[in-house]
Amino acid sequence: MIQMESKYAHLKNKPFFLSDKDIDWIEQTLQSMSLHEKVGQLFCPIGSSDNEEELTRFIEEFKPGGIMYRPNVGAKMQETHRLLQSFSSIPLLISANLEAGGNGIATDGTYFGKQLQVAATDNEDMAYKLGVVAGREGKAVGCNWAFAPIVDIDMNYQNPITNVRTFGSDPERVARMGKAYMEGLSESGVAAAVKHFPGDGVDDRDHHLLSSVNSLSPEEWDQTFGMVYKELIEADAKSIMVGHIKLPHYSKKLVPTIQDEEIMPATLAPELLNDLLRKQLGFNGLIITDATPMLGFTVSEKREIAVPKAIASGCDMFLFNRDIKEDYEFMMKGIETGILTVERVDEAVTRILALKLSIGLHNQKVDGTLVPGQEALSVLQCDEHKKWASECADQSVTLVKDTQKLLPISSNEYKRIRLNILGDHSGGLKEGASVTHSFLEALQKEGFEVDLFDNSKVNFKELLMSVHDLKQKYDLVVYVANLETASNQTTVRIDWMQPLNANAPWFVNEIPTMFISVANPYHLQDVPMVKTYINAYSSNEFVVKAVIDKITGRSEFKGKSPVDAFCGKWDTRL
Repeated sequence: MIQMESKYAHLKNKPFFLSDKDIDWIEQTLQSMSLHEKVGQLFCPIGSSDNEEELTRFIEEFKPGGIMYRPNVGAKMQETHRLLQSFSSIPLLISANLEAGGNGIATDGTYFGKQLQVAATDNEDMAYKLGVVAGREGKAVGCNWAFAPIVDIDMNYQNPITNVRTFGSDPERVARMGKAYMEGLSESGVAAAVKHFPGDGVDDRDHHLLSSVNSLSPEEWDQTFGMVYKELIEADAKSIMVGHIKLPHYSKKLVPTIQDEEIMPATLAPELLNDLLRKQLGFNGLIITDATPMLGFTVSEKREIAVPKAIASGCDMFLFNRDIKEDYEFMMKGIETGILTVERVDEAVTRILALKLSIGLHNQKVDGTLVPGQEALSVLQCDEHKKWASECADQSVTLVKDTQKLLPISSNEYKRIRLNILGDHSGGLKEGASVTHSFLEALQKEGFEVDLFDNSKVNFKELLMSVHDLKQKYDLVVYVANLETASNQTTVRIDWMQPLNANAPWFVNEIPTMFISVANPYHLQDVPMVKTYINAYSSNEFVVKAVIDKITGRSEFKGKSPVDAFCGKWDTRL
């Protein structure tokens, strides 16, 4: 008993707060598990099938500790999650990217708004409500683990992946909003995985494509990212996702003899995981890698070595696979060769089981409530959630500048509008909605005659249209940019149509021109000549309505920019 007490005593502390009875269950469960089963718990693969036979075979073969699916219809996701839990003897951690609402797992869930939109309200209650919506709707379809909130700090406006996914560039606001989100999420019994330690947003590169670099000095890091993580750890963050991000100056401080070529991304850097995160910041929860098919991980080490090394370095779970059978074999071989010890596997599995216990999964397994019944799906896009999302949109839309004093607009003064929508297409891992028809119909409903620019082909007759002819056709030109940040992009910039930048605003001195971004807030770097610029951050229906209300004068602009929308340039302010 004394030995057990010393070995598991830390589980009684934050963030798990386990009882003696809980710890007994962990000890008994570990003793009953084979090495094969323990290694299975280390994996959180990506789900791809909803076939009962395939799911049964998969769970029996690998016995994973968790799983994550990309969003699908809520009822379908709920049934898939129910099957998975029924096949697994130890309850699964079922995760989702619930960064912007329930739409992170259910396509019919509420798209509440991107984190940067929430930050633009400067109202922690909105971050709390985002967490509540994410937790309620995620739980309704069987999720119990959110890969959120993102507490990266958007220090570099050229970073292609942080952007609207963050709570902005002010570390204090990021901490406030992150804690409020976590509080709302936890009310539904869903655990948060705060990400992406040691912090993205400093580099202008994406760790999906390489090992990116957080170049802050230890002192700068402590005051910014360190402060944020410390506050969320103190607020009982149960898990932290580690990015494939290097923190070279801190690695050198912690390991003075380390050579540049030996510096690894945090997922493979024991000094960052054990010395900085565990010891210095006092984190006692579960550590999970970011997705390991990302190039930031794959280019850092031979995969045969990297797979067991990630756990040996201090990560407790291994997210996604190129080939789970191969990765499983790599993990087992790493134990055989001494890269990874059985003691370290036990330590990692202990934390995995502790996380599951701390959110009540073992009791829910007994009660048959791991995945709720179909009636729970009524919470998806319920009236209360849509009302909150509408309030968030109203409070967040930000007038960055209107130096030409164009606003408000009316159909009496600007009857004929040329509407140009940029980047409005789905695909890849983007979650935003198309806004073309929403803006077109909303403007027409206000009494405007709207001519939609065709970005699919060049109109050579219009390409060299005279100023006289252009002014005869239009009273106002409105750009709406829906260029959403997404993984595996090197940049989020406007790419004008060729030849001759056919859709660029060459006419700003001839016709009043307005630019509205429903995604990336930094487009002024490319359109400094536009005198009226609005950031709306998200492409959902609530934002479109709020933008129309504000540009027509029915509602005042209330948003406060959580980043420098002028991109540090003087000409963007003109």
